[in-house]
Amino acid sequence: MKNIKAFICLILALAIPLAMLAGCGDRADELSKLLHPEDPPNMSANTNADDPLNTPANDTPGMDGLSDFQLGAFRDAIDDNGFFKGIRAIDHIEMFKYRGLEIPNEIHQISEEDLESQIDFIISEFPANNQITDRAVEDGDKVNIDYVGSVGGVPFEGGSTEGMGADVTAGSFDYIDDFLFQIIGHMPGETIDVNVTFPEEYPNNPDLAGQPAVFVTTINYIADMELTDDFVVENLSAYYGWTSVAEMKTALRKDMQKYGLQTYVKQYFSSDVIVKSMPDPLIDYQINSMLNYYMEYADYYGISLEELISSEGFSSPNELVDAYYDINMENAVSLLVILAVAEDAGITVSDDDITDYFIQNEMASDYESIVEQYGMPFIKHNVLCQKVIDFVIDNAVLL
Repeated sequence: MKNIKAFICLILALAIPLAMLAGCGDRADELSKLLHPEDPPNMSANTNADDPLNTPANDTPGMDGLSDFQLGAFRDAIDDNGFFKGIRAIDHIEMFKYRGLEIPNEIHQISEEDLESQIDFIISEFPANNQITDRAVEDGDKVNIDYVGSVGGVPFEGGSTEGMGADVTAGSFDYIDDFLFQIIGHMPGETIDVNVTFPEEYPNNPDLAGQPAVFVTTINYIADMELTDDFVVENLSAYYGWTSVAEMKTALRKDMQKYGLQTYVKQYFSSDVIVKSMPDPLIDYQINSMLNYYMEYADYYGISLEELISSEGFSSPNELVDAYYDINMENAVSLLVILAVAEDAGITVSDDDITDYFIQNEMASDYESIVEQYGMPFIKHNVLCQKVIDFVIDNAVLL
């Protein structure tokens, strides 16, 4: 099931609003930005005939009509080679120089700051493995403290760590009032009085509402995460395959660079290439694959489609489609350009390409269950899209 879920997240990167892929993995974060025009087009009506995208009428089923929506039917538009049936994409765009595409330096050069930020994000879920006791607490430090709280000199229930220690962030508002600001500047081993006032409305304990309180607080240590080779092997190797800090940094830098290049190419395809006309099946594909994704996602987590759509703030599939109109159109344009490049460059998909695709994306070489669920044409289509993007990057000029 894990491989199936990973495949869903991976292959739909060009087929659905990419902002929705955030729940599938960190690499999908900030992959796309929704564009909301002041007056978004009404998808229930045809657009101007002069519009090269020729936006079709919206036949999206209402919430009550979803039973008529055939799960996975949108994939029927794809032929056995991964292209769209009856569509010659190259006829719908003005061909451009995709070999030697110039990519700005800032896209593919990863700064040390960005790399360290990514590392901090990865290790932030792990408990600190180093205790600092030789300097004062600074704003933002993770600190372990013990405290006993009292009101009017009388300790109150739930106001003590009972010597078990509590991990807090200095300078945050995680505790009442300015509690965690008052520990800044003090040394580990020091015991101080932290004076605070409970909020006027304090549902956790109404008897304390509005009361001044004193917390006798001991600063045990500053909690620090020391990134070592041993830590990488113990905590990250099984999932990522890294065996040292150096290997981790090299792999992350490479992944971040690849992500930046792929994002640039996709955005270039959707915004800089001139589209003369847009085949209706590609727009239908985007809309219906989005609905399909929502249905599969709801099923995976065992909730109803209504619950999932409602959690996103939409009352119907039509409303969902309207909200993501711009990004669906961007993806349709990007897909059209990808297919045109594949046709012009003679790019096709072999069995080895499919195997490599699954291995490179860490879903192993045994993908029979995925083929059975999604069909080989759909898999070939997604491998084809990735192969085109890789081809453009491999032949790009990195400035």
